[in-house]
Amino acid sequence: MKPRLLAVLLAAATLLATHASARSLDGIRQRRALGLCAHPNSLPFASKAAEPPGFQIEMGRALAGQLGVSLATDWIISTIQIRRADCDIVLDVIADREAQEESGLRISKPYYRTGAALTVDPDSTITSFHSLNERTKVGVQVGSAAAMVLGRRHVGISIFGFEDDALDALINHEIDAATVTPATAGYYNLRHPGRTVRVLGLDDSDPILSWNVAVGMMRPDERLRAAIDEALDSLRSAGTIGTIYGRYGITLLSPQ
Repeated sequence: MKPRLLAVLLAAATLLATHASARSLDGIRQRRALGLCAHPNSLPFASKAAEPPGFQIEMGRALAGQLGVSLATDWIISTIQIRRADCDIVLDVIADREAQEESGLRISKPYYRTGAALTVDPDSTITSFHSLNERTKVGVQVGSAAAMVLGRRHVGISIFGFEDDALDALINHEIDAATVTPATAGYYNLRHPGRTVRVLGLDDSDPILSWNVAVGMMRPDERLRAAIDEALDSLRSAGTIGTIYGRYGITLLSPQ
């Protein structure tokens, strides 16, 4: 997930956990809606105006359908709005209970794996993270785990504010490679069919460069947690999750 969006959503989770009580499964069914917090202008994650609306909105609708309710979206773009949010779940959160202690989120079973994927020009001779050295220049997002790890490995890095900017620089041959999430790379290739990048994959040799992803829930009761897990199992078995993300050019990796 893009760090700016992740920061917003984690802030949302913290405030919601502090200032609101999440509904039980019975409460959600009585209301006939599952509440999702999402950013209104951050494709491919979510969009209030675009069609298709982003994989978080489509996933939210699919989960809501499994629970027999509709989806109600709370659009969050600032802490002032977050304080008034009234949602039950946040999507694409890091599936690590220790990482979510501050946010107050309870997490579902993981449903895919992501991290810092290495991307290169289609004609590049670079084959993996192990091919990088002090002579290669790799685009990284400012403050990212990849920036820290590659710096520690004495790999030459170039800092960018946004992942898309690093991919533009890669296509323009300003850098040799770029580290971005598979979601960013897949969606970039979908939008730029004539200037795509090659995704080499994650580096699982360092635990901070890859992670599982889950549904984050605000103080769910046990029945809601179980229902979300069952819904994920059903959607994965039917191929629905892969289809949703595939519409945005993203091929999901199985969780580990």
